[in-house]
Amino acid sequence: MAKLYFRYGAMNSGKSTALLQAAFNYEERGHRVLLAKPAVDTKGDSAIVSRLGVTRDADFLLGPDDSAYEVFATHRSRTVAETGEDISCLLLDEAQFLSRFQVDDLLRIALLEGIPVLAYGIRTDFQTAAFPGSRRLLELAHSLEELKTICRCGRKAIFNGRRFGDEFVFDGDQVAIDGVEVTYESLCGVCYLQESGGRLGSL
Repeated sequence: MAKLYFRYGAMNSGKSTALLQAAFNYEERGHRVLLAKPAVDTKGDSAIVSRLGVTRDADFLLGPDDSAYEVFATHRSRTVAETGEDISCLLLDEAQFLSRFQVDDLLRIALLEGIPVLAYGIRTDFQTAAFPGSRRLLELAHSLEELKTICRCGRKAIFNGRRFGDEFVFDGDQVAIDGVEVTYESLCGVCYLQESGGRLGSL
């Protein structure tokens, strides 16, 4: 039985790098894969961008109202028609930006189509609240794997601090793409609380 996998971690934990490595591993063994990401992630335009400098164009983007199941089926059929070979895996970057209904579709792709789905993303936003896509993945995924990174102090980082200029901010919209208006720093719980004045969530 094919499964839905959620591989998550704080910012800078190598999620996109791990996705691109997984795609390479499949293809090195003669398998075909599809890569996708939500359209709201404008970093790299239509590309999946690793902080190590590796990039690769996504095969398709998912708009907020798109059916992940239908869009996948369209690109799968096109691949089979063009190559005569079926898809072995679907890999999604920035999965936290998916809607809960799109995550439901990922489970349907795995179970009804027999295609493993590997989703990569972060669990929580800069206010420590779960993204809708991440929450649903935590509820539905067959397999959960944490990708680890470290805080500036050397402890394990679990939170994502948002910076505007040189200052940490703790209010604002849930989605602000890294590098567009703001930057992010991975923080352990202690450093997050120090920067937020001891509070979690919106200040």
